[in-house]
Amino acid sequence: MTSVADFAHRFVPASAPGRAPLLLLHGTGGDENDLLPLGRELAPGRALLSPRGQVLEGPHPRFFRRLAEGVFDVEDVRRRTADLAAWVTEAGRHYGLEKPVALGFSNGANIAAAMLLLHPDVLGGAVLLRALAPVEPGSLSGLDGKPVLVATGSSDPINPIANGERLSQLLQAAGADVTHEVVPGSHGLTPRDVEIARNFLNRH
Repeated sequence: MTSVADFAHRFVPASAPGRAPLLLLHGTGGDENDLLPLGRELAPGRALLSPRGQVLEGPHPRFFRRLAEGVFDVEDVRRRTADLAAWVTEAGRHYGLEKPVALGFSNGANIAAAMLLLHPDVLGGAVLLRALAPVEPGSLSGLDGKPVLVATGSSDPINPIANGERLSQLLQAAGADVTHEVVPGSHGLTPRDVEIARNFLNRH
C-alpha cells in the first residue's frame, strides 16, 4: 500500500490556484529542497511537490540505479518508476492536487521521461532538462497530446543531442506534443533553460 510518507518530500501549497502543480525531480546529489527555488521562479503561485530519490550513489540521492555513466539498471528503472508513479498518485489524493507537470533535471528528468513512457496517465506534461530515455517500452501510447519540453545542451558530454532527439521521437510516438530545444551550453542549466521553461509553462 503506497503512502505519502514513502518518499521524503516537500509540499508547497498553491498561492494562486487554477494552474497544474509542479512535480520537482532533482538531479544526482540533490534532494527535495533542490529545485524549489527554480519551481518558484518558473511558475510562481503553483503548488510544488518535491520528493527525494530513494537510491544512494555513495552519499548522493538518485531516483534509480546506474551501472556506469549513461548505463542504467533497466529493471531498477522500471521498479523505481512504478514506485514513484504510485506515490505521485497517492500524494495527489493526499494533498488534493490535479495531475502535476513534472519539472526534472538530469536524473530527475530521466525518471520523469520513464514515467511518461511507462505510466502515461500519471503526469499532465513535463519539462525535461538534460533528459534521455532510460528505458524504451515495447509499445508507445497514452500521452494523447500532453505537452512536453525537452531541453538539451549543445555541448553536453554527459547527455549529447542525439539522446534528446531519441527521447523526443519516443514521446512523439506515444502521442505527446513535444518541443525539443537545443540550448547553448553543457550539462548545467543556463538562463536560456529558465527562459524557455518559463515560456513553456506559461503557454501550457
